[in-house]
Amino acid sequence: MTENGVTANGQSAANRRNLVIFPIGWLLIVIALAEMLLVLISVALLDGETAAFLVSSIGTFMLGLAIIISFAPTNFGMDFRQAVLFVTLAWVIVPFVAAVPLMLSPDGLSVADAYFETVSAITTTGSTVMSGLDHQPETVLLWRSLMQWVGGIGIIGMALVIFPFLRLGGMQLFKLESSDQSEKLFYRSGQLALAIFGIYMFITVACILAYRFGGMSWFDALNHAFTTVCTGGFSTHDASMGYFDSPFIDWASVFFMAASGIPFLTYVRLTRRAQSSRRLETQVVGFLTFLTVVSVAIAIWLVIVDGLPFCEALTQSSFNVVSVVTTTGYATQDYLAWGTPVAGMFFLLTFIGGCTGSTAGGIKIFRFQVLARMISQLMARQSFPHAIVVPRYGERVLSDEEVASVCVFFFLYIATWLAVALLLQLVGVEPMTALSGSITALSNVGPGIGSIIGPAGNFASLSDAAKWILSAAMLIGRLEIMTVFVLLVPAFYR
Repeated sequence: MTENGVTANGQSAANRRNLVIFPIGWLLIVIALAEMLLVLISVALLDGETAAFLVSSIGTFMLGLAIIISFAPTNFGMDFRQAVLFVTLAWVIVPFVAAVPLMLSPDGLSVADAYFETVSAITTTGSTVMSGLDHQPETVLLWRSLMQWVGGIGIIGMALVIFPFLRLGGMQLFKLESSDQSEKLFYRSGQLALAIFGIYMFITVACILAYRFGGMSWFDALNHAFTTVCTGGFSTHDASMGYFDSPFIDWASVFFMAASGIPFLTYVRLTRRAQSSRRLETQVVGFLTFLTVVSVAIAIWLVIVDGLPFCEALTQSSFNVVSVVTTTGYATQDYLAWGTPVAGMFFLLTFIGGCTGSTAGGIKIFRFQVLARMISQLMARQSFPHAIVVPRYGERVLSDEEVASVCVFFFLYIATWLAVALLLQLVGVEPMTALSGSITALSNVGPGIGSIIGPAGNFASLSDAAKWILSAAMLIGRLEIMTVFVLLVPAFYR
């Protein structure tokens, strides 16, 4: 900062502030237009939600317009710090605005419930406080699904553009730049964004058609495709995917959930006929191998313990394993009833997550792979003290900074999980529910463990204080934890 509040790059403090706030106004305009679309749908369906969405749309539009007028920057050029501040602020504010229709609905939710629901939607967590979904107005159900779908594309953008440049949590492994010019697929970020959105749309349409072919109505197919591709997990029925009782739909869901847990940049590379990056292939192979091994192992357990035919057991285990690991959160049945060892396994699966650059949450597969390589290196040094052992990720040599950042991320992840669980217990949540609810929120999974928030329950019975805590945990988890912690460091603002 130089004299008179002018920064080193020639921008005033006011202009730097405006650059962070100004884009939020445009985000609100987009939300207002989406709400107006729901107004038209509500009018066509006569479901009684027209007034709620109309008032919300007008109010959101006016607020967005006021922000655009009041905080218009004198010159443009957002730096990285401002981008991080904007992303964090947007993910906190947008759910508040998106929650208004749910509060104004004839069967409106409380402020805490509505914010919890919209945070869960936009972060693609899938936890819900709503019951009686089979009888909810169709526009409300569509609004929840649409928020998840839009949140999914925002998550991909953050994973590819914002997080790697923080150089925290090992995400710098996936920077888009490369010293090898042949690896550069795009010269402008706009081209990359358009390509990823095209892939996102293509997978969504394919999923809609698959679900429709499997017997869903067009409305159910649209909603479930939205929440499958974003790995969100909201359903239009209380029984979730179990409502349809269709092996074809289950396997279609497995395919698209797994496909959405793979980096979308991988698809872009394939469509451009460019050679896939080895470092991306490493996590994809690990991800798919892990899903296969765990699904088969639990299927064998179901055959031995419950006497199920192997095909049926494999369908059930694959669906629920892929749902939890990709942090989608669908359920076909209460997998906690499969026995204590399986329940424990599913609790551990909530930590895993999919690949970076996908819509999945969790710790992410690549961090476990880096940690495994680090442990292997340490063990090798113990056995051969004079050997030179270099940890690699695919064909890339891991730097000390990358290894250290992954270790720091693991520590902060576990510490945050325990801290949130402690806060939940302080507001009256019993220990098992607190531990499970904390990690399912932080990993953006959806259902937890136990009778209250398990796959057969929901979060409605928790206190408002617990819902606010879990809402914060969902946001922290979606922002990859390190983004939130870095905002607390004074040096970040210098």
